[in-house]
Amino acid sequence: MIMSRIEAPRGAHSAATSDLTDRLLAGLPPEAVLIDPDVTASYAHDMASFCPAGAPAVVVLPRTVEQVQHVMRTATELRVPVVPQGARSGLSGAANATDGCIVLSLTKMDRILEISPVDRIAVVEPGVINATLSRAVEKHGLYYPPDPSSWEMCTIGGNIGTGSGGLCCVKYGVTAEYVLGLDVVLADGRLLSTGRRTAKGVAGYDLTRLFVGSEGSLGIVVRAVLGLKPKPPQQLVLAAEFPSAAAACAAVCRIMEGGHLPSLLELMDRTTVKAVNALAHMGLPETTEALLLAAFDTPDPAPDLAAVGALCEAAGATQVVPAEDAAESEMLLKARRLSLTALEAVKGTTMIDDVCVPRSQLGAMLEGIERIAAKYDLTIGVCAHAGDGNTHPTVCFDAQDVDESRRARESFDEIMALGLRLGGTITGEHGVGVLKKEWLAREIGPVGVEMQRAVKQVFDPLGILNPGKVL
Repeated sequence: MIMSRIEAPRGAHSAATSDLTDRLLAGLPPEAVLIDPDVTASYAHDMASFCPAGAPAVVVLPRTVEQVQHVMRTATELRVPVVPQGARSGLSGAANATDGCIVLSLTKMDRILEISPVDRIAVVEPGVINATLSRAVEKHGLYYPPDPSSWEMCTIGGNIGTGSGGLCCVKYGVTAEYVLGLDVVLADGRLLSTGRRTAKGVAGYDLTRLFVGSEGSLGIVVRAVLGLKPKPPQQLVLAAEFPSAAAACAAVCRIMEGGHLPSLLELMDRTTVKAVNALAHMGLPETTEALLLAAFDTPDPAPDLAAVGALCEAAGATQVVPAEDAAESEMLLKARRLSLTALEAVKGTTMIDDVCVPRSQLGAMLEGIERIAAKYDLTIGVCAHAGDGNTHPTVCFDAQDVDESRRARESFDEIMALGLRLGGTITGEHGVGVLKKEWLAREIGPVGVEMQRAVKQVFDPLGILNPGKVL
């Protein structure tokens, strides 16, 4: 077993850790190998609550594929676990360290290697920030749609690892739909190339999709070929206030049933609206029980916004206000992006759920969450990618209050159980990590677990890649 320096007395350095460090330094520059326990401790976990994290033996920050291969060969030889990380903005504990592991931070591999307007692809390293890529391709008249709320800090590698979504999923889909090909360093250091850079391709098993959402448990993504779309016109947003969450969800169903294709269809409940106002003084209407944001990025969005506004009114909206221009639209989107940060400020700690249900069950989901909040005497705010049924119930609690923390955890589990009963899934875009391992087994069943473990065994026979995550 490799002992962590964090667990050893200050100044002590075990022979095993020294051997690991020396082996790593044989193929990495000194600045890429971090062993100071005060520094390595800062890489121990992501942003999830209730997820245990261990003490890494060492943190490495490679800049090349060859350096990643060296790390994995060393880890295989010494049987040391490896935990890959991006920006650590995840919400499931997927990037949490295990005791004595190598934390493999890919943030220094941050080059955009190619942007091709003809092929409509970008080739990037895993440490590229989502927003950085979006702005770079925009200069070429192109568009990379996946846009998680943390897009200003999250990395493409992390997005691939967790299968991230975003505000525009209702029209443009999630990360998996834009990953065309990958270069992956396997557990033993070999380099595997999957997928393609062509518009079409069905050669063999789709290993590319297998790695998307695998949370670093099957291999280390070191390069990605991403599909792009032509840059759409600037979207305009409509805000609709509702007297109940049920009425807002009914409007969502009418919009989707009517064949409309909004670029965004987002919901914020009363608790979330108040939290955003308290944090950023956005001036959102606090008298509303639910605020629905709909957007269109068509050349002339006015007719679409008018049609959707009429459907909202028919569903019971008390007020429907189209944005007058792009600046007002952006203000509304900023409010939505601030939702999770604002809810965290309510009590200091949050558990952010990520349950996705069929759109037809969205109203039942929100009503059930309201009952759960009352049962456990907790503040639970809900923001949602309503257009695809992906809800983010956010449990607000005081982590210093033992009883409130217990109730928060129990309410979180009840929300997941509710989602499964309604025909949904335990995660639409945040991943499984540590937080939802037990619930994944409930969702996919024993045969599903057996098959997934078999796949893991093929790619990682020693079990050194992100152990304790997913399964």
